Amino acid sequence: MSDANFLTLENLTLAYGDTVAVKDLNLTIGKGELVAFLGPSGCGKTTTMRAIAGLLSPASGHVKLDGADITRVSANKRNVGLMFQSYALFPHLSVYENVAFGLRLKKTPAAELDKRVKAGITSVGLTDYADRKPGELSGGQQQRVALARSMVMEPKVLLLDEPLSNLDARLRLDMRSELQRVQKETGVTMIFVTHDQGEALSLADRIVVMKRGAIEQIGSPEDIYNRPTSAFVADFVGFENIFELSDGRLKTPKGPVELSGPVPIAAGLAWRPRMVTLGSGPFQGTVRGASFAGNSREYLLDTPLGPIKAEVDAALPSHELGAELAFDLPVGAAAQLRTFG
Repeated sequence: MSDANFLTLENLTLAYGDTVAVKDLNLTIGKGELVAFLGPSGCGKTTTMRAIAGLLSPASGHVKLDGADITRVSANKRNVGLMFQSYALFPHLSVYENVAFGLRLKKTPAAELDKRVKAGITSVGLTDYADRKPGELSGGQQQRVALARSMVMEPKVLLLDEPLSNLDARLRLDMRSELQRVQKETGVTMIFVTHDQGEALSLADRIVVMKRGAIEQIGSPEDIYNRPTSAFVADFVGFENIFELSDGRLKTPKGPVELSGPVPIAAGLAWRPRMVTLGSGPFQGTVRGASFAGNSREYLLDTPLGPIKAEVDAALPSHELGAELAFDLPVGAAAQLRTFG
């Protein structure tokens, strides 16, 4: 078994009664990787995580960890940590005792327990808070306690279910850095589930985008963000101008439209708003919406191709509602989609 095959899911099918949630899923995760399961609600990402944790038995397929088949191993014997969205801290226990709880259940010798708990609390920057109760901590600090409690168990894999969803915007940014730091310093293999593309892009080494119980695309954050391979992934990561291709022409509500320049062989093309050339080009549109977004201005155009969203530098002259503007969709800037359905 190589480090690249540290965690393997083979032909994994997961169901709730007669309802299949994940079908024939295959995935390999390397030792020390930080992987995000990204997708909308109901896509199967949390269900897959529950199967890795041992909280859901597969209908078929295998889960292998560090060379061993753990498909039928009980959750408490897998050495897989799980950090819940709610943190699940004991309100009557101190930070120290919350972190120590799992080690006490395992009857860890006192000296080793004390050493590991103190190291865990230090690793998340809460040394001065060891005697406080959860009610005396901020949401970010409570999350750090939950993280330390998981880490002191020295899991082979740590699973995090929507780890930042309960925090406000500023704390989310702080905790992204904290999670990344702890993961890199400890080298633990970490998988986190999220529907937030920003979290996945900023934290993960690789992103697994899921749709309807299947993997839609796997890649680095740069690949997912810049080179989506399907209309679903393109839409999920912010390509708001997405068109199917037919015989090298865009399919639009008013029929096929020719593009200037050579068109690649693809199922479709997608442009982010900032990729749209505004003010010149072969197409015409009417400004139906305009908004100031700090460093940029965003426009919604009513066009024969359908609605087009464009984004330009805020330093450029603004356009009023109702203005008629030329625009272009540069083929060379577009993401080429292999699938469109």
